[in-house]
Amino acid sequence: MPQFSDYATKYQHMRMERDEDGILEVTLHTEGGSLQWDFVAHEELPRAFYEIAEDQKNRVVILTGSGEDFIGPRETGGLHRLFTSTPSIPFLEKVIFEGKQLLMNFLNIQAPVISALNGPAWRHSELPLLADIVIASDTVAFQDSGHFYGGLVPGDGMHIVFPLLIGMNRARYFLLTGQIIEAQEAKDLGLVAEVHPQDKVLDRARELAREIAAKSPSLVRLTRAALTEQIKRDMQATLGPGLYVEMLALAGKGRE
Repeated sequence: MPQFSDYATKYQHMRMERDEDGILEVTLHTEGGSLQWDFVAHEELPRAFYEIAEDQKNRVVILTGSGEDFIGPRETGGLHRLFTSTPSIPFLEKVIFEGKQLLMNFLNIQAPVISALNGPAWRHSELPLLADIVIASDTVAFQDSGHFYGGLVPGDGMHIVFPLLIGMNRARYFLLTGQIIEAQEAKDLGLVAEVHPQDKVLDRARELAREIAAKSPSLVRLTRAALTEQIKRDMQATLGPGLYVEMLALAGKGRE
């Protein structure tokens, strides 16, 4: 089993702190500001979630962000900024592998996860929304700017999580139009459980984490397992095919 000291400072885009109750806070960031999604984050986060999952001393995990956004940057339409040329097949294989591990390793974390969204999630909002409890700032907004709106098939989990959470027709509209869902609407739709002022979100997440951490460790771990089993089955069935069509469309750019 890994020790916290083995991975606590290992990752460029993650700052980790754990208290004496086993509550692990993971703050996503880029150089101290809001996380700017890139291929380093795409590689780091699956590895970090694997190590967090292996460490049973993590009783509860709080996932939050730094700065004004939870995840950015926001794509503005057209060609995706990360793909200025057609990638090689080995590179696409790597992206598929990491894409699978990102969400499966996150779901394999044995501790309950609380998302404390400090601001808008302009991309990869499927990740915080897979948490057991989602607490949002009143500045939060959700938009899948990084996929169809930004030139990619939304096949790396967005096509699973949003239909699961808000229904098939609403989700397809959201993914195809670049719709922005702001905090109160997100609560009304069931995407988030609570909305608070930005400076109160992390305090509320910590309060909930302390309540959970006070329970029996086995009770906590096994409840997490029960609550994620069906989501894992959905991921196993359709995450791989979604990533394959995403990369197939990307490989076909410029050849049509």
